[in-house]
Amino acid sequence: QVQLVESGGGSVQAGGSLRLSCAASGDTVSSYCMTWLRQAPGKEREGVAALDNAGRRSYPDSVKGRFTISQDNAKNTLHLQMNSLKPEDTAMYYCTASRRCASCSGGVCYGGVHYQGQGTQVTVSS
Repeated sequence: QVQLVESGGGSVQAGGSLRLSCAASGDTVSSYCMTWLRQAPGKEREGVAALDNAGRRSYPDSVKGRFTISQDNAKNTLHLQMNSLKPEDTAMYYCTASRRCASCSGGVCYGGVHYQGQGTQVTVSS
């Protein structure tokens, strides 16, 4: 069982930056597929960044060039660097870890056993 705890959310003005972190415990997640998802009120959950177990990164067009996913294996921690933030980036952000996922693309990973954290709120004001 993997436990994930997100941190780093907050309020920022449009154009600003935030760095989210996700600390994992219970297992080493360096061989897992890792993602960041977000969900805004009244909207469907959206994958915003994925890192597969071969180190390949993928993003949806909505955040490509602005968000960067990275992993610190020594600290068993996942990060999401978010730059040039827009009001439409406002959402609750969750990290997930997938053991034995099938594939990842466009910021989403498919298959395997998923674990998810409780989320951290990001609010971007115009």
